[in-house]
Amino acid sequence: MKLELVATATFGLEAVVKREIQTLGYKILRSEDAKITYLGDERAIVRSNLWLRSADRVLLKMGEFKALEFEELFQQTKAIAWEELIPPDGKFTVIGTSVKSKLHSVPACQSIVKKAIVERLREYYCMDHFEETGASYTVKVTILKDNVTVTVDTSGAGLHKRGYRVCDVAAPIKETLAAAMVQLSFWKEGRLLMDPCCGSGTIPIEAAMIGRNLAPGLNRSFASEDWELIPAEIWKEERKKAFEAVNYDADLSIFAFDVDPKAIEAAEENAIEAGVDDCIVFKRMNMSKIQAKEPGGIIITNPPYGERIGEKQQIENIYLKYREFFAENPTWSLFMVTTDKTVEDKIMGRPADRRRKLYNGRLEVCYYQFHGKKA
Repeated sequence: MKLELVATATFGLEAVVKREIQTLGYKILRSEDAKITYLGDERAIVRSNLWLRSADRVLLKMGEFKALEFEELFQQTKAIAWEELIPPDGKFTVIGTSVKSKLHSVPACQSIVKKAIVERLREYYCMDHFEETGASYTVKVTILKDNVTVTVDTSGAGLHKRGYRVCDVAAPIKETLAAAMVQLSFWKEGRLLMDPCCGSGTIPIEAAMIGRNLAPGLNRSFASEDWELIPAEIWKEERKKAFEAVNYDADLSIFAFDVDPKAIEAAEENAIEAGVDDCIVFKRMNMSKIQAKEPGGIIITNPPYGERIGEKQQIENIYLKYREFFAENPTWSLFMVTTDKTVEDKIMGRPADRRRKLYNGRLEVCYYQFHGKKA
């Protein structure tokens, strides 16, 4: 069955997600702010959820139309073949957003869409009452400038929830952003990678998973696993293929440091849970002690942003050490995400080779990319 799928993404990561979808072999229909629309089938839902590293969710697009009145919203929603997705015992909820539209009351829109789906299923199944004891379906109605898009969430919990974060520290970076940072750098298997402010270990763990070709969704479940639309055999087959694709012989040199012993302890626990503890060296270390073990390495990091009282001096010390480190090691590259707009002058004394505006949660950050000289 041909399906139209939508991978949602944090603003600024659309190009990364688009490449990931293309690598899976699916045709891109549109690339817009915060979402990539592409063609697939039932198996594509499974593979997308298992393998997309930087997407937030995978949605199944059910319909798109214009609606200026509630009656139009009701009739157009009812015209969708909901019975092809939702069985008689299906449990479904409706969420929504409305921006610059005549139908601006989100609760009213949600209620009308729910009513339309129930009416369609009631007529098709010849039932007056639905127990809603089966699989879950989260329907989302998005209205933008009177254009309505109706989707169903196939992922459940956001794709950043890999399942390995058993221990946490303050202000952790999202797994999807960390994976994108690694993919936007020039790091690859065989090249040394260091994170001197690793926190709970998200960046080195995501790098290790990429280097080992470990599917990010391998150790978690998804909402669509219980759907009748997707045979259980497909999930079993794709998980088996993902397990077989893991490269346990990958040549990985990943070092993760932090001055906080609790952070290192948390990072080690998370790495064990992710199955990559054997290819990351964790160590409690002050920034002043970091050294380059070889030329041409990469630092990918998410340092403290200095927004808490007492952190500003700590940040200045980190910047000073970075400046000294890169002066001594010009072949090394730095990839840093931060809210600080002064890092170019304070660290490198030059403009970044590339900048990219991103979001870490709701916080606007900039991803600075400084390329080292060829070794």
